[in-house]
Amino acid sequence: MENAGWLSILPPVAAIVLAIWTKQVFISLFFGIWLGWSILAGGNPLVGLQDALEGIIRVFEDGGNTKVIAFSAMVGALIAFTQRSGGVDGFIAWVLRKGFASDRRSAGLLAFGIGTVVFVESSITCLVTGSVARPLFDRLKISREKLAYVCDSTSAPICILVPLNGWGAYIMGLLAAQNLDTPFWVLFKSLPFNFYAISALVLLLVVIVTGKDVGPMAAAEKRARELGKVLRDGAEPVVSTEVITIAAKDGVAPRAANMLVPIAIMVLMMPIGLGITGGGNIMRGSGSTSVFWAVLAAIVVSGLLYRVQGIMSLRELVDLFFKGLGGLMPLALLMMLAFAIGDTCKALGTGPFVAHSAKGWVSPNLVPAILFLVAGFIAFSTGTSWGTFAIMIPIGIPMVGLMGADLSVTLGAILSGGIFGDHCSPISDTSIISSMASASDHIDHVRTQLPYALIAAGISLLMYFVVGYL
Repeated sequence: MENAGWLSILPPVAAIVLAIWTKQVFISLFFGIWLGWSILAGGNPLVGLQDALEGIIRVFEDGGNTKVIAFSAMVGALIAFTQRSGGVDGFIAWVLRKGFASDRRSAGLLAFGIGTVVFVESSITCLVTGSVARPLFDRLKISREKLAYVCDSTSAPICILVPLNGWGAYIMGLLAAQNLDTPFWVLFKSLPFNFYAISALVLLLVVIVTGKDVGPMAAAEKRARELGKVLRDGAEPVVSTEVITIAAKDGVAPRAANMLVPIAIMVLMMPIGLGITGGGNIMRGSGSTSVFWAVLAAIVVSGLLYRVQGIMSLRELVDLFFKGLGGLMPLALLMMLAFAIGDTCKALGTGPFVAHSAKGWVSPNLVPAILFLVAGFIAFSTGTSWGTFAIMIPIGIPMVGLMGADLSVTLGAILSGGIFGDHCSPISDTSIISSMASASDHIDHVRTQLPYALIAAGISLLMYFVVGYL
């Protein structure tokens, strides 16, 4: 079957709805994958099951996917190392002593600041923000859902607004393929019209400063503040509880450097990795390879640092590494299934079907708003903003000449919609990594973040209507 038509929408939507309804994300994702391959097999569920299992295994044929899964699991080892070495306790004491995070608002602003400064790659943004802020948020009785929201809302939005990274390089490559002579300036001029990324960041800052929450997040914050429960009863955090509750080794003096040095190495290695993989050009580097190297370098440096201090023996480091790695196996499985359902949607032609279905009834004045909504739905269904950009840019850019649309607004709407849909989707790798970095229940993160995403999207949609008619 070359094109599944409207049936191509069913697998991702079914998986997302089922995951939110049952809170069993693994089963829901597998059901979506199975349904997708059954459709491709002409409705035969047995052949669909066989193809679904093969499709999941084929995820590892893509080196980028394998590296993302590997570095996601290895973060568990880094978390275990920084806690066992006394680095986390030392960092908390240092921050409180300096007054950087004396209350809920200042802790939120610290996390927001970290997320906006570390813009080299969205995964690194999530990892650093979560690693640094989680112990502080726990100490101040701020819910893990709130931390996941901060991680997610300062990753893709800031990376696309400061495109001196892999995001910028990727989008410029797509623009160059449309025969645009100056892709950098085209992207740069579209930034003020990336209304969702801007709205998401501004809304997050307002929420942090005012302390006002809405919907499920308000309930989560009330639970954490009044009962001291940063996770709801029955929650299943992506990171094993055994990893995030590892205590500092007896007799070890708490030192903030034992946490900050590995994280600094991870941040610094990212541009180095991008430069190496890009042949000297950071903009052309591989994000997945660079993050993989960065996390690995942080683990190696932390191990050497703790050995020099006599904190842990080599045997202890190896045992702790595998304990941390094992604690994130659920995340590795979740990432694998997310990639697999993305591949299933690609085989079904979900993205092109939605895009071409909307193309026929778009009027010139509605071009920005429609492109924003279509890109948002594709990203929500497939869990990938980059895949959405690859589908929508070749469709949207020709509209500039054919329908008289504005190039900057058109590109801004496509990029904005991709970020919005990715922000809402439980199968998005950025959302999954945000849940992992904050040690939050993944579905709880999606549920509590959704109202804020919809508010920012509503503001953005209104703005696109306005600019479309001006």
